[in-house]
Amino acid sequence: MTTASDRVPLPDVRDLLQIGRPLPFRVLDAHERLLLNEGHVLADEAQFESLVERGAWAERALVEAERVARAAAARGAAIKPPLSLFDRWERLLWQFDKLTRAFVRREEPGSAVPLFFEALRDLVDRDPDVALFLCVRQDDRRFALYALTHAMHCAVVVLLTGRHLGWPEARVASLACAALTMNLAMLELQATMAEQDTPPTKKQLEQIRAHPAASVALLRAAGITDADWLSAVTEHHEQPGGGGYPNALTEVGELAQVLRAADVYLAKISARAKRPPMATQMATRQLFQQRPGDPLAMAMIKTLGVHPPGSLVQLQSGEIGVVVRRPAAGPHPLVATLSDKKGKPSGETHRRDTAQPEFAVVGPLQDAKAFPRVLPERVYGVIAA
Repeated sequence: MTTASDRVPLPDVRDLLQIGRPLPFRVLDAHERLLLNEGHVLADEAQFESLVERGAWAERALVEAERVARAAAARGAAIKPPLSLFDRWERLLWQFDKLTRAFVRREEPGSAVPLFFEALRDLVDRDPDVALFLCVRQDDRRFALYALTHAMHCAVVVLLTGRHLGWPEARVASLACAALTMNLAMLELQATMAEQDTPPTKKQLEQIRAHPAASVALLRAAGITDADWLSAVTEHHEQPGGGGYPNALTEVGELAQVLRAADVYLAKISARAKRPPMATQMATRQLFQQRPGDPLAMAMIKTLGVHPPGSLVQLQSGEIGVVVRRPAAGPHPLVATLSDKKGKPSGETHRRDTAQPEFAVVGPLQDAKAFPRVLPERVYGVIAA
């Protein structure tokens, strides 16, 4: 636990931070939870303002070391590099942080959510496989932002699943907006529980059970009248036949069923501070076993693929890689290697077509400790925004 003297509030180091340039030190929130790693690119002023609002700070020793280093180095004109697609996703995350905070304070109209969804949809349409990669390969451990990333990832998955089902775009938009807002009433609780190593307390359980109705109340207060959107949020923890909450409904709408499937699946494959993520293949298997023959569940499974982008896999060649592209047809994705043929981490990256027998997928990687982070720029290259 740090003391106040060990912390430098972010506004006090504004002179050390440049938009579009890597951070010289990591940034934490008021609860000492990681917000941004050293080397992360600061997207824009809005992101900086969101960080300040969260009580962000940097470690004094690192700040002082950076000031000494800069004083000793020749200063050149800073050149702002162009934004990449990955930078745009990061910028969108911080826009969502600002939006949800204002929404909960009732300072934003309900119309702000569909506008945000349009921006998210544009990025998904730019490259759906990259969008899924970012949903699956969650390895930066920013648990303070878990509620935000989870909502955005759910929106990506239900958007693509709804399209796979052939639903009208308006219906898909309602579903995606429900994904973005289903947990509005418990955003901070989600962040807390992502780092919590004990079972939920009685008070937390009460808040969890109440959050669908509480989130709907926030939406109604903001002027949302979309019946599909509101019912999906209301029912996203219900189960057909009963057994869900808060009302143990036996009949549940299709949108809510898809939303629940995405919610559960993505929660399982997301790491917590005290537990590793479940392998995507295991999460897919459980979804199939729990809902055999369900066309809605099958649509989501087909959307993601057996090995969705972001999955770590072992190849027949002995190499370990990460899936980067779903196949146009069949079960054989495109993989980018992360190791040599002995499975040892390597700085070289090669594309492997797993339809070729020598590069076939043997199975999911069982122990991912040697590959804690996979930067998207490494396996996709820099994709222009």
